[in-house]
Amino acid sequence: MLDYNEEAAVYDATRGGLPRAEAAAGAVLGLVPPGARTLLDIGCGTGMVTERIVAGRPGLRVLGSDAARGMAGVARQRIGAVVLADARRLPLRDRAVDAVTAVWLLHLLRGTGDVRAVVAEAARVLRPGGVFVTTVDKDASHDVGSDIDEAFAPYLAPAPADATDLVVGYGAESGLDVVGSAVFRGHGQGRTPKLVVGSLRRGYYASRLELPGTATERLVEVLAALPAQDRRRAEPEYRLLAFRRRPGPAGE
Repeated sequence: MLDYNEEAAVYDATRGGLPRAEAAAGAVLGLVPPGARTLLDIGCGTGMVTERIVAGRPGLRVLGSDAARGMAGVARQRIGAVVLADARRLPLRDRAVDAVTAVWLLHLLRGTGDVRAVVAEAARVLRPGGVFVTTVDKDASHDVGSDIDEAFAPYLAPAPADATDLVVGYGAESGLDVVGSAVFRGHGQGRTPKLVVGSLRRGYYASRLELPGTATERLVEVLAALPAQDRRRAEPEYRLLAFRRRPGPAGE
């Protein structure tokens, strides 16, 4: 798994930069009701998406949170209001905000019960009628039918942490009902074999692949033999789901 404190310095440049962030923020804001006045962005990373959310909705008061000190430090330079926090135990009172967002977060949570706990926390801090917007099936979105995907196939983790059916089920347990969805393009995220090899060696695909023993080196050999080592394959399209917190006792 990546060390996101160290990753903070290069994260934006290696993840599509501003075009991807703007696409994500635009899709998120399309699912956040215009009447929302407060929004918490959990797992905000460097705050690039959060900053675009702020710019795209004047008057919306936005707070970011992240568990990695390095990421939170970069985000604080962008949006100011950022707290260092575990998304499973948010430092907010019940019913504190009108919207909660989690972009490219749930797929990273591989501990037993982690995704359920984060969804439950999002529900807890939402006011009745508030909206939780999150990416789902993030890693699967990168499967664009390329030769890189064929190389990955024998090593795919069998149970993605952010699978749609799982997240919808966790939401229902916490009084959250699906009310919308959206897709957006992962600009700059088309992969090349050469870039994938470097990412594998840094532990980037820990949420996507199971690579016991010498499997990493075997996969690297397959990737290194692919043609067009520097040609980017197709860009992914990411999916968002929007949930609304039920009013009354069922949502408490």
